Amino acid sequence: MRLERFGFSPVYRYDAGKWDWFAYDLPMQGARAQQPHNQDAARRGVPTCGLSATVGEAHRRAQAAGWELCIVVAEGGVIQGRLRREAWNAPPDTPVEDVMENGPTTVRPDELLADLLGRMQKRKVSEILVATPDGVLIGNLNRVEAEAYLAAHAHDAKLEK
Repeated sequence: MRLERFGFSPVYRYDAGKWDWFAYDLPMQGARAQQPHNQDAARRGVPTCGLSATVGEAHRRAQAAGWELCIVVAEGGVIQGRLRREAWNAPPDTPVEDVMENGPTTVRPDELLADLLGRMQKRKVSEILVATPDGVLIGNLNRVEAEAYLAAHAHDAKLEK
């Protein structure tokens, strides 16, 4: 390869394309990179637990982290389900698999935040999970927090002009 002749090693060809690259929460450049994306406003550090956990274990994790939800993940962080307030009413020794919301809706990190917020407002959705195309958890996007982020970013963009 030509790049190898110039001393670049190792060299890889990424056949999936730049949109797939972006969807995996990898760095962006150019004009689109300057606009707010879902990944920018998503809160990281969402508490997680495995499928073998109990409701009591998951609830303790969520409380310790200051959250009201816990995401159930498989190996590699792939989202399997979600536990919210209603799940905490189950007996503490209940397997999370018995009470979790299976396959919660996710969005990709590279989507423009304004577009997603428009859909969330229209459908009255308060939060949504952000994940890679493989379903690996990146974070949780809260609509109110994301609206504030977008407003602040719009204000900052006006100051830069």
